Amino acid sequence: MSEDNPTPGLAASAPPSNIAYRTALAQFDEAAERLGLDDGMRTLLRLPKRELTVNFPVKMDDGTIRTFTGYRIHHNVTRGPAKGGLRYHPDVNLDEVRALAMWMTWKCGVVNIPYGGAKGGVTVDPKALSRAELERMTRRYATEISIFIGPEHDIPAPDIGTDDQVMAWIMDTISMHRGFSVPGVVTGKPISAGGTQGRTEATGRGVSITTGEAMRWMGGQIEGAKVAVQGLGNVGYHGACCLQELGCNIVAVSDSSGGLYNPNGLDLNAIMEFSKEAGNCTGWPEADSITNTELLALPVDILVPAAIEGQLTEKTAPHVKARLVVEGANGPTTPEADAILEEKGITVVPDILANAGGVVVSYFEWVQDLQFYFWDLPEVHRNLERIMTRAFSEVASVSERQKVGLRSAAMQLAVAQLAETVSVRGIYP
Repeated sequence: MSEDNPTPGLAASAPPSNIAYRTALAQFDEAAERLGLDDGMRTLLRLPKRELTVNFPVKMDDGTIRTFTGYRIHHNVTRGPAKGGLRYHPDVNLDEVRALAMWMTWKCGVVNIPYGGAKGGVTVDPKALSRAELERMTRRYATEISIFIGPEHDIPAPDIGTDDQVMAWIMDTISMHRGFSVPGVVTGKPISAGGTQGRTEATGRGVSITTGEAMRWMGGQIEGAKVAVQGLGNVGYHGACCLQELGCNIVAVSDSSGGLYNPNGLDLNAIMEFSKEAGNCTGWPEADSITNTELLALPVDILVPAAIEGQLTEKTAPHVKARLVVEGANGPTTPEADAILEEKGITVVPDILANAGGVVVSYFEWVQDLQFYFWDLPEVHRNLERIMTRAFSEVASVSERQKVGLRSAAMQLAVAQLAETVSVRGIYP
């Protein structure tokens, strides 16, 4: 295919400026090339199926009207309903949402659950809104995208800037439209509103499971391993806690303001309490203050980038000293950085495998909502570990057989699976 027009059948256009979308497309193109997909299949799997952009008004607490822009994108729904989170962040844009939707498709494929990929978001700083403003914005956004979402069509979930309360507002909004409760329209809800045990920590627990599997696969020991975690959000915090349970020593953490480093280990609970009061983790007295960039270069065994995309680049990757990188965030490593890490002999567990625990337990929640039958926590954890360890084993087998990295192996598995489903179903009409 021409570099100027990598998508056959479409008019040539400028490459996306968003680093996440460029990364997602490059990863797909490499997998498609290795699999030998024809141009028609490549175009079909490369492009989003449908995209929705909405501009909607919200009345603020002072009586003024503010207009917000939101998105919802379905990348592919061949294997089942669309699944993917909703992000509230000032940098949300169309290309970022396209990238995240595409990654969700491959993520669901790697763990072999019957979903397609979707993603959505609103360009907003949720911290700048009052609780009442956040609720009104959420309910209006939910109304605007209601033509896309539903238990049989598209099931949103929390992401950066959203939580179980936001999901409860969306579920209630759609239920009011329908005239009856529709708990299966979203996942990541409070348990009292039809949520599942174990959803809050699911992504972080999945990160810890794949970290343990990767260390064993590499011939190393998880017990005593020194770990640096970039990002103390839901994924990073719970991932760090679960890694501590496995015997790891968490020596560095960070949030958007900066990070902390103590080679002897950190007290995660004390740091979180400090952060709640101070508004960030920097300044905690029992560790040295570091930047997010410095965290990436610390002398640790395991590095977990669990913040936002584009953190490991051609500038930062050369300084990584960890033996193992486990991607808690979506798209934290650029293709240029991937090549550098591979040359340095550093193993990378890709995002579509490492952080798939969230969508796996979301799938459990959706199934429970549809059946009106709920599991206890040990059953959730047991099934999550079964699926994550199976997925890692399948990816590792492809990696060994083809002598490629885990990312390439995971992408090939997911893309090949979807291409086969498309071929079996055929093209309508």
